[in-house]
Amino acid sequence: MGYMVICVFLFIVGLFIWAIPGTDFNLIQNGSASLDSLFILAPWVFLFLIPAVTMRMFTEEQRSGTIETLFTRPITELQIVLAKFGASIILVLISLVPTVIYFISVYRLASPVGNIDVAGILGSYLGLVFLCSGFTAIGIFASSLTQNQIISFLLALLLCFFFYNGFEALSTFQLSLPVRNLFSALGISSHYSSMSRGVIDTRDVVYFISLSAFFVFLTKFNLERRKW
Repeated sequence: MGYMVICVFLFIVGLFIWAIPGTDFNLIQNGSASLDSLFILAPWVFLFLIPAVTMRMFTEEQRSGTIETLFTRPITELQIVLAKFGASIILVLISLVPTVIYFISVYRLASPVGNIDVAGILGSYLGLVFLCSGFTAIGIFASSLTQNQIISFLLALLLCFFFYNGFEALSTFQLSLPVRNLFSALGISSHYSSMSRGVIDTRDVVYFISLSAFFVFLTKFNLERRKW
């Protein structure tokens, strides 16, 4: 699954950025020395791939009964969740490493060479790392709710989509300004967009850390509930 996720991510993103003509994502045709296409496409690709990575984390343990053996080990529920979370996020981040080739390519293709917004690209990478962390925490939580991998995948997909785009959609409704601002602030999209512009705002960093921590502790609570 790990190798497949990495290959699928690189294949889809590379296809849109370098190969498919006539799209807004094709860097060569657009003549733009930026990686905006990567940071627009990546969240939507990860929206499907990260639930595929996390769907087995606890469902397989529960289905096979090994979760009970795991609970007998001298480790806490939080350590179990953090281990699963860490393994998943490391796998996802490994898939981003080969995209450094895209950065080098754009750097060399720019006219003059090096005429790109390096700070903006680094900020976008950081935003993407935080986004992957949030998606992974949501996926781990969904995996702890069921013994069925398909249900886990679909639940994680729906939750990730809602947090990425759902709150942003709610903020466009004809509501009072404070309510719209609240919905926008609760969604991933506005915070990710801010970081994608190279603006590292403390509020965005705190949001992503809080989102990941919230679902990690929800997963911990769900595991502890099995002992009641």
